[in-house]
Amino acid sequence: MEKCTGVILAGGLNSRFDGQPKALITVGEETILTRINNVFGKLFDEIILVTNEPLLYLDWNVRIVTDLFPIRSSLTGIHAGLFYASRPYVFFAACDTPFLKRGLIETVVQAMRPGFDVAMPATSAGLEPLCAVYSKRCLEAVARNIKRNKLKIQRVFRKSRILAIPETVLRVRDTHLDSFFNVNTPADLVRAETMFSASGSKLSDANGQTEV
Repeated sequence: MEKCTGVILAGGLNSRFDGQPKALITVGEETILTRINNVFGKLFDEIILVTNEPLLYLDWNVRIVTDLFPIRSSLTGIHAGLFYASRPYVFFAACDTPFLKRGLIETVVQAMRPGFDVAMPATSAGLEPLCAVYSKRCLEAVARNIKRNKLKIQRVFRKSRILAIPETVLRVRDTHLDSFFNVNTPADLVRAETMFSASGSKLSDANGQTEV
């Protein structure tokens, strides 16, 4: 995907894991970051990791950057990713999604059309702003909202500028929408291990069609 940079957001507070970075939590004998980076490596020539603890991630072959605003929020991470990316479009993923599939990413990236600022999955649970593609054109609007302390991602963009990708389209490449499963709590981690074991330890294939 020559026109798209892949960005992993790893700047959360991790308070529910006693400060342990969620990106470094292990699921199926691999850290979540390793699992995401393996998928990104098949898709993006440029991979950026946004974190405020860069020394923790020196073992990964990614470009490490930090937030440019002294505020902890997903929007400041998106700002940093947009600022440092060299491609016109940027796909963002949260660092706590162990089952992110290549096919789902391809669906989202390929959905982007001229005239839209964002291509964002829309499921029965709502929009997924941390598994979406943003145009570099968004950088100024994102910075402006951060300066005003308006940090809710979806309020940065006019609804008419968000291309919502329907659930029916997403399920073609990710039947159970496992890509959106987040490890937010210790209970989620237990569930993730159960999901991994039930899958027979299979990861997404080259087309993202193997179920996890």
